[in-house]
Amino acid sequence: MKFRRKIHTSPALVQRRAAGVLSLMLLAAVVLVGRIGWIQFVEGKHLTERIQNQVMDNKVLQSPRGTIYDRSGRELAISSLTKSLYVNTTEVNQDHGELAGSLAPVLGMDKGELKGIFDSGARFIWIKRTLEPEVAQKVAALIKEQDIKGLGFVEESKRYYPNDMLASHVLGFVGTDDIGLDGVEMTLDKTIKGKLSEMAVETDSHGIPIFKSIFTFVPHKQVKSVYLTIDSTIQFIVEQSLDKVMVNTSAKAATAIVLNPRTGEILAMANRPGYNPNKFSSYNSEDWKNRAVSTIYEPGSTFKTIVAAAGLQQGVVTPNETFVDNGYIEVSGRRINNWTSEPYGTVSFLTILKDSINTGFVQVGMRLGAAKLTDYVRSFGFGKQTGVELPGEEEGILFDPKEMRESDLATMSIGQSIAVTPLQLVRAVAAIANDGVLLKPHIIKEVQKEDGTVESAASAEVVRQVISSDTAHTLADMMEKEVSEGGGHKASVKGYHFAGKTGTAEKLNPNGGYIANHYIASFIGFGPVEDPQIAVLIIIDDPAGIYYGGQIAAPVFSEIAAQIMRHLNIPPDTNLPQAAARTQSGGKYTAAVSSLSAGKVLVPNVIGKTLRQAGDDLGRLGLGLIPAGTGAAVSQSIAPGSIVDTGTEITVSFQAQ
Repeated sequence: MKFRRKIHTSPALVQRRAAGVLSLMLLAAVVLVGRIGWIQFVEGKHLTERIQNQVMDNKVLQSPRGTIYDRSGRELAISSLTKSLYVNTTEVNQDHGELAGSLAPVLGMDKGELKGIFDSGARFIWIKRTLEPEVAQKVAALIKEQDIKGLGFVEESKRYYPNDMLASHVLGFVGTDDIGLDGVEMTLDKTIKGKLSEMAVETDSHGIPIFKSIFTFVPHKQVKSVYLTIDSTIQFIVEQSLDKVMVNTSAKAATAIVLNPRTGEILAMANRPGYNPNKFSSYNSEDWKNRAVSTIYEPGSTFKTIVAAAGLQQGVVTPNETFVDNGYIEVSGRRINNWTSEPYGTVSFLTILKDSINTGFVQVGMRLGAAKLTDYVRSFGFGKQTGVELPGEEEGILFDPKEMRESDLATMSIGQSIAVTPLQLVRAVAAIANDGVLLKPHIIKEVQKEDGTVESAASAEVVRQVISSDTAHTLADMMEKEVSEGGGHKASVKGYHFAGKTGTAEKLNPNGGYIANHYIASFIGFGPVEDPQIAVLIIIDDPAGIYYGGQIAAPVFSEIAAQIMRHLNIPPDTNLPQAAARTQSGGKYTAAVSSLSAGKVLVPNVIGKTLRQAGDDLGRLGLGLIPAGTGAAVSQSIAPGSIVDTGTEITVSFQAQ
């Protein structure tokens, strides 16, 4: 029988051992606390950043772009969230070639291009961005049907133009990354661009997004919106007429602009060929060009309105002054013929304008001289950008008067040897319609904030008074004769008085000189003459067959003007028993005395006049003036031509020039 030896442990030994263990535990605790403190307070920030960088990343996502409306609130450009397709090739569970073959016809992509994407080994790569809704639905169905792994969608903003080609050259278009690339989209890119929202996205240890975190992002629904001065109905009228003239004349191109001469607002601007901004990449880049502001051309006889304005204002010619026309005139050895090459004999200056006689305008230009004529031309806004809110605007080409020969002055007087943009020309003639006041044209009506309040609104911006009101009215009456009796009779609009001027010019050769047998036909006019509401320019570039402006451009003007009158609810003169009548001496507006009852007066047009001039005009008729601002009048609370009671007060806004 074995006995176990009894071990005796003294209390002191037990205490020493316990103390040792406790000391070791305390030491370990101190070391641990110290390490935690070191990590927390010394290396904490660095380590936190390392951890966050491993599992989080910042992604910038785009919200929808602001809407563009016409002047009445009809949508011209809108944005919506669409799906963009990506792939994580490391997760794809199908043969790359077979998958590419299934997706290619749905996406409209090349099978080889798709296979190359799948073979790249990338953890994140775009396949196709901003898919059309029906395409995204088909891809989603395919993913579900074949249980495809590695494919997914991210929502992005895409621009749509609900009216397709309508006003495309005004609107422009937007690229994939929400960047405005032309037109108003480009000019106002910073204003209406969707907001960039930065958010933290979960990633794996390689920094690849965990895509479900992207899907939960909901971008801002709206930013600033823009209202244009464009009237969709007038724009449609103009574009429909241009489409017809392109077919009827087989022209290379055509341009039309409709401007409100009282405000400078562009109501329509169109070019042909056109393009659909929803599919801009499928068109030739030349089709994107807004010829109304980005093309220069010799205006020909339409420019004679400016020469006439200068001559009448300077007093070097009067409407009834007679000239003797022999059918041609020689200047510095250069012979300039009439367009008919036939002599007109003894004619008045009114007839010279009405029948566009070259010899008479050469004589007026020679009387003015190079320096004075050029001063007027520049005063009317030629040789300089108009400042309209559109990209790519040209300045045009003018002679330096110090370098002009007499033959240069002669050809300039009939609209040759200079180059202008269509917008410059319609703006200049609109000044004649606006009592001689030149306005800055604009196409932006107002910008609204996210909450719908107005951030900025445009108003008539006076540039200068280029000719007197009397001269403008006299010239308007003369131009009305061209439409009612002269070469522009095909531009007449039944029931209305319109003023205008035809134009036929040889086409410039980019390498110098002219292109033989190639012409630009045009017509410019405004009306109703009693109170002009529209100024319209029609340009037909390189028509086949008949090329005279009075024959092919004037009828287009008539068609457009007639429809606009109906759209604007402006009744024919025959339906206006109290309509304003124009005197033949100076063309000033006067009320038909027999049609005005006692105590009634006709409101005059004071736009462009100084505070004192406006006060005098209103005071003579017994009307009161409430001025706002200083400078030249830019708007009045009661429209010119309105019949009101004597004593009526009219608020007139003035703006420094």
